[in-house]
Amino acid sequence: MLDLSFIRDNKEQVKEALKVRAPKLDFEAFLRLDMDRRQVLQELEALRAEKNKANDRISALLKEKKDAKGEIDSMKSTSQKIKEFEVRVGEFDSKLNEILYIIPNIPHKSVKIGSDSTQNTVVSSWGEPKKHDFKPKEHTELGQELGMFDMAVSSKISGSGFALYRGMGARLQRALINFMLDTHTREHGYTEFWPPSLVNRATMTGTGQLPKFEEDLYRLKDEDLFLIPTAEVPVTNVHRDDVLKEEDLPLKYTAYTPCFRREAGSYGKDTKGLVRIHQFDKVELVKFTRPEDSYQEHEKLLKDAEVILQKLGIPYRVLQLCSGDMGFAAAKCYDIEAWAPGMGRWLEVSSVSNFEDFQARRANIRFKRKGSTKSEFVHTLNGSGLALPRVMIAILENFQNADGSVLIPEVLRPYMGGVSVIKK
Repeated sequence: MLDLSFIRDNKEQVKEALKVRAPKLDFEAFLRLDMDRRQVLQELEALRAEKNKANDRISALLKEKKDAKGEIDSMKSTSQKIKEFEVRVGEFDSKLNEILYIIPNIPHKSVKIGSDSTQNTVVSSWGEPKKHDFKPKEHTELGQELGMFDMAVSSKISGSGFALYRGMGARLQRALINFMLDTHTREHGYTEFWPPSLVNRATMTGTGQLPKFEEDLYRLKDEDLFLIPTAEVPVTNVHRDDVLKEEDLPLKYTAYTPCFRREAGSYGKDTKGLVRIHQFDKVELVKFTRPEDSYQEHEKLLKDAEVILQKLGIPYRVLQLCSGDMGFAAAKCYDIEAWAPGMGRWLEVSSVSNFEDFQARRANIRFKRKGSTKSEFVHTLNGSGLALPRVMIAILENFQNADGSVLIPEVLRPYMGGVSVIKK
């Protein structure tokens, strides 16, 4: 969440950002609410000062053994008013916090102002999209023919929007997870976690999923627990309410988890195959940094995610998102998109975001500089390293052969028991 003091000191900057980021939010009403709260607080402080003075007068009268009844009665009246004003301030605080929790982060100065994905900018690319000498098939057809997954059976088991991997499909999925985790832990220096997939409301609130996006989450009926939409949620909350040491930063964590998303706002979009499903696997990268290091670490995090696609030999491009296309909590975000020749389109396989202190403020994650007694909020960052369904799509469609078989990228073959090709 944003610091209320920052909002007060930068009203115009916040107002301009919200025109794109949250056009329906009545920012002027929020400012009036804050002004009313400060006025009531000022009156409360005046009453408290008046009560302190009355206490002093009563003490003096009692010391001189004089009648203090009038002063005592007056102080009781003041005390009652104080209680009433404290209730009013509490009510203002609740209303302000309710709005603060749904105000999105403010874009970094390097982020282009834009309304939607058409205004994103391609900043780099890697590899040349392969030219097949035959018409490449889509992953749905390849996967079914090779017996790698079965959407009909998954639909029977769970309903639409789920995937059932079988045989070599399940094995390839497991190979990708292990390959990604090994790369990030052994080569990039991340510490691996295996977190719970069910988390509480405070955890979801800490990373920004609640209260704004509750309709997109799966929630247990009888308990206030939620299935995670990404490992970012539990892994970031590992340090909720912690004060970290400056010398330990940056902290670099990775985790594989299943991810669960209702996709409530995406009805009818990308319903075919693995492109958009309610449960999918992902390896996540999370960093905790000093504020002055976060943008340098953001670029490093992007490179760590890119390495996975480079090792797999999958062509990709990197987009810097405009202000209107970024996630709620992000101050700056890159998307990595892999090429899928069968579908003839680029598919997002990773979003790499710097949240600055937006999540840390919500989750109360701080650090102390060496020799200082004062704590500061850390900056948090995260990125997919990578999301598996679309990587699976890219492998099937990029490495397919004319006979319908699919080559296994060399880097995955040790994880596949030496298998180099998937055949019918």
